[in-house]
Amino acid sequence: MQKLLNLAIALCVALSLNAQRNSDVPGFGKIEKADLELKECEFDKKADAVVLFDVGELYCDINSLGISMSLEKHVRIKILKDKGRSHADIKLRYYGYRNTQQIKNLSAQTYNLDASGNIVATKVEKKLIYEKPVDKRISEQVFTFPEVKAGSIIEYKYTLQNVGLADWYFQKSIPVKYSRYRVDFPPEIEVYSMPFCVLPLKESKSSKGNRNIQLFSMNDIPGLRDEPYISCEDDYLQRIELRPLAVNLPTQRISLVKNWPRVIRELMEDEDFGVQLKRNIPRTSDLDSALKSIDDPYKKMCIIHKYVRKNMEWNGYSNIWALEGVRSAWKGKKGTSGEINLILVNLLKDAGLNAHALLVSTREHGVVSTGVADPGQFDKVMAFVTIGEKSYVLDATEKYTPPHLIPLDVMYSEGMVIEKPDTFEWGWKPLWDDTHRLRNVVIMQAEINEEGLLKGEASVQSFDYARVQRMPYAQKEKDKLLEKFFTADNPGAKIENLQLDNLDNDSLPLIQKVAFSMPVSASGDYKYFNVNLFTGLEKNPFVADNRFSDIFFGANQSYSIVANITIPKNYEFEALPKSIRMIMPDTSISIIRRMVAENNQLSVRITLDVKKPFFTVQEYPDFREFYKQLFNLLSEQIALRRKA
Repeated sequence: MQKLLNLAIALCVALSLNAQRNSDVPGFGKIEKADLELKECEFDKKADAVVLFDVGELYCDINSLGISMSLEKHVRIKILKDKGRSHADIKLRYYGYRNTQQIKNLSAQTYNLDASGNIVATKVEKKLIYEKPVDKRISEQVFTFPEVKAGSIIEYKYTLQNVGLADWYFQKSIPVKYSRYRVDFPPEIEVYSMPFCVLPLKESKSSKGNRNIQLFSMNDIPGLRDEPYISCEDDYLQRIELRPLAVNLPTQRISLVKNWPRVIRELMEDEDFGVQLKRNIPRTSDLDSALKSIDDPYKKMCIIHKYVRKNMEWNGYSNIWALEGVRSAWKGKKGTSGEINLILVNLLKDAGLNAHALLVSTREHGVVSTGVADPGQFDKVMAFVTIGEKSYVLDATEKYTPPHLIPLDVMYSEGMVIEKPDTFEWGWKPLWDDTHRLRNVVIMQAEINEEGLLKGEASVQSFDYARVQRMPYAQKEKDKLLEKFFTADNPGAKIENLQLDNLDNDSLPLIQKVAFSMPVSASGDYKYFNVNLFTGLEKNPFVADNRFSDIFFGANQSYSIVANITIPKNYEFEALPKSIRMIMPDTSISIIRRMVAENNQLSVRITLDVKKPFFTVQEYPDFREFYKQLFNLLSEQIALRRKA
């Protein structure tokens, strides 16, 4: 009984499968010719592929070994266009640590019509299904469907054993005709389902014998649109999340609802996390030498941070664990984000700094629900250092963010700081800094010649997060820097003589100096030009009438243009665009434009400030209208007229 009790509380699962066949979808291999002849998705005609159905059943049982759960999935996808063939590359992820989960009974086939109109099935051979470890805990089964082309149908089904409570996503990147999730549990197990849906969701509950069954389904679900400045797509997908409530034993009800103190205690006792925070990392002689004469704590922090960034190579895996151990990673000079940043925390503490582990969820991973005690919400650990009244967030896997900046992938979020590991004390910290912005200043000195060519020099000064964005290109891919930030949105521009300043000083702006030339528009005796060049604001990304996701910039922003333009002496300025100041009703966005012309000289100064990083979908109508006016202003042409 005690063994059963312990397994129930932890929701540990053993091997068991008693899944019920789905009765309202075709069986595996039963393909309708009409589906193979289908040319487009009726509710999303631009789709490259459509999920015909995606059904799953989560089955839970209690036996002599404890609680067992399995998830049976059955998926069928229609490939509509050649571009949709990418959906035939499948990765099935599972928790492979200590053989905890296993994928069983995997079957997969491609269906096509031959020249005579007969259905031909091509099986995915087992030898073409590969096991791929992602890290020490996570693995994948990877395979590609054969004979896939526009018109094909691909189908696969499998059972994931020992799955635990599995959430269900109705929505995907492509449209879904039908999605259903069946949750089949014994009455001894209480489970709470939380829908995150705005589209119509069908729900039903029933009892069959000694089973409690919940059924959730959706029809005609549009694919998730790729909207600009969306934070994490998973946060907006239509889904059901499951949470354990309790186990009802004959004599008592045992709550399975965890709280954060319990989770923290488990983390700090975990061999791959808390135990690693207490490991002694052998300091190297060169690090000792660099720290020897340093008393200033900020300088100490910067030296250690720089040393770990320089000497440790990130293997690309992001997690909170030191799966191979911090000592092993330190010796090999390579590791996961968890290993590298736990090494950083250890070295900072060893130097006498007030440093702690900070658990975070990066932007791509999604928003943390602070009310749900689940360590799976975190995908990274960083270092949190307090010096006086200031706090710093350090990520040694990120090579270009200086210590005084919060890494952009966790800005405007919350992180959990492990305050006192020995007593399991913790606290939430807001990760936000409104003093450092994504700031670009463009300074231009140019002239327009008789042939209608705008020619001159430009200096782009990128501060703080704008510098961080450009540094990977500045260090290694200068051609891509020019393409991405200078020519991509300025067709016709020719860029020469790129010069980069302050590459090695991250407290100063990255300065990019170029010589440029580009033709201006002409019509009869008139020439037209615009000074909004090299700002990244050449195209309005918010033109859609409607939007389903919030707008997330990640940081406050500032853009400035300072331009001095000389025009030919036989031309004069037509009526100049007016100097103007425009501001959002809540003052979150403002733009100021000033223009002064004297003889054949024009001076322009434009300043745009975005003073908050996040706009809700409810704010989008007003936001969209303001951005429309903003980009009309930025793109307004300056007219020259040939003198009589």
